[in-house]
Amino acid sequence: MKFKQLLPKSISLVLLGLLFCLSCNNDDLLSSTQNQDPDPTAFAQNFGSEISRNFIGTIVDINNNPIDNVMISIGSSTAMTDANGVFIINNATVNQRFGFIKAEKAGYIHASRAVVPSNGVNKVRIMMLPETIAGTTTSGTQETISLPNGSKVALEGDYIKSDGTLYDGSVNVIMHLLDPADANMQDQMPGMLYAANAQNEERMLQTYGMLAVELRGESGEDLNLAEGSTAEITVPLDASLMATAPSSIPLWYFDEVNGYWIEDGVATLVGNAYVGTVSHFSFWNCDIPAEYVDFCITVNDSNGNPLTNTYVTLTSSNYGTSNGYTNQNGEDCGKIPSGETLELNIYAFDPCGQIPIHSETIGPFDTDSNISVTIADNPNIISETVSGIFNDCNGNPVTNGYVQLIYNEHYYTEAVTAGNFEINLVRCETENTFKIKAYDYVNVQETDLLSYTFTTPLTNLGTIQSCNSVEEFITYQVDDHPVITYNFNIQGGLDGDYLTVYYFSENQNTSFNLYFSDFNGPGTYTNSYIDFYDMNGDATTLEASFVGATNVTAFGDIGDYIDINFSGVIDDYSSANQIPISGTIHVLRDY
Repeated sequence: MKFKQLLPKSISLVLLGLLFCLSCNNDDLLSSTQNQDPDPTAFAQNFGSEISRNFIGTIVDINNNPIDNVMISIGSSTAMTDANGVFIINNATVNQRFGFIKAEKAGYIHASRAVVPSNGVNKVRIMMLPETIAGTTTSGTQETISLPNGSKVALEGDYIKSDGTLYDGSVNVIMHLLDPADANMQDQMPGMLYAANAQNEERMLQTYGMLAVELRGESGEDLNLAEGSTAEITVPLDASLMATAPSSIPLWYFDEVNGYWIEDGVATLVGNAYVGTVSHFSFWNCDIPAEYVDFCITVNDSNGNPLTNTYVTLTSSNYGTSNGYTNQNGEDCGKIPSGETLELNIYAFDPCGQIPIHSETIGPFDTDSNISVTIADNPNIISETVSGIFNDCNGNPVTNGYVQLIYNEHYYTEAVTAGNFEINLVRCETENTFKIKAYDYVNVQETDLLSYTFTTPLTNLGTIQSCNSVEEFITYQVDDHPVITYNFNIQGGLDGDYLTVYYFSENQNTSFNLYFSDFNGPGTYTNSYIDFYDMNGDATTLEASFVGATNVTAFGDIGDYIDINFSGVIDDYSSANQIPISGTIHVLRDY
């Protein structure tokens, strides 16, 4: 499934969420210094109290294709993306003014998003960059690696492994330029343009370009610059930014642990590129710091109903345009320029063209603010609500899943709450049909692709039911931990008289393995073993014998299914504890 780009193209200075702050503080720019001792504990006091929020998101590649099996983490909560690149995490612990979402999968640069959490379900979209090798060098050799777009990194040749020991051998250099003139930059960049300056003060950033650099050893191990070694980076500027580009600009690196940028050095404008020296690798960013305020906007129709999935832009005459999407409450939150007058435009996505359905001038705002906007009736724009009940194959309400509405090749995804769902959208009058598909995470099932016609303004679908199983899965629960499900990277079959079913994540950080000998066909077995680690992402390692019954209900030929259910206790090797476990396996036989 390929997701179309939903954003109108606008050359902009970008920030995830709704807006970015670009009210430049000249004192910050002139006094930029290296941040020798960042203090994340003190800086975190800016985030506010801990709160619980719900998230749904989509992870795509640079071609807008969904990426499955991506590990998503928000604090201690984790999830894996499904075949549609979708994840759901409910009741994640974040802060009032800051939430950090990380996405990891082998073959891609670590990606992330930071948000100002809203009260409703927070929607996240991340475009992951591939680990494309730009060039190869060798330790002890000075080398400059370049990209066709003019990005460069000049290396001195001294490297260390992640444990701090010196590295000797060949080095693969992975490099990506993120250009503010690229409409995809907002989805590709890590975190948001939120930073700690050299004095450990909050700032938002006006970006003139970012460069991601990662180093890999011969065995794929992570490398970095050795202590005392530096590298020179060259970040080319888009022609549209040259007129406002300062002669020197602060450098900032992205802290992948804490989720924000940290000031560290200065870059100088040389020709059409910024050139600076760095002492380690991460995402590096050429930015002017700015002060800001937190801002939320709520969009309703003329009847007071919240408008979901509308596209909102705010434009500053000094600093460009930024954008965001409204959630199921019609709300989006982010950060805006302090003291700037802004042009607000609201759009109904590409199906209805690029003419805004609402425009007005707002601001300036000098304190944290909330505003509500009512969209006037428009004969060419139709507000729709699609609702219904989503049950599993046994007729029970789905408690963990989502529904996708497909309209004119655009995908609107909403989480299910106790079996109920509601999708709000604004559409144009030229097309009145849509499709629905729903996914049940608990039972690992989905509906067929269902076709409907809008019955404006409310389309009640009644009850839809999922009875089509996903191709293969392992799902299990240990004690009172959350249910864990794997849909990918599963192998199963017969090795001699051993029946084995196992899962390994691509980064090898998570595994599940059920196996036993003397297999002679479907039946009940009591000599099974189970081992697994990194259970539910909490670094719990259990390698345990299994006391209970393993029921093999089907064992097909290679390419057919193996069906297993099991229930009993884990006799944990590391303690005297016996822990309840149960699960179901439905996998294609591989050998």
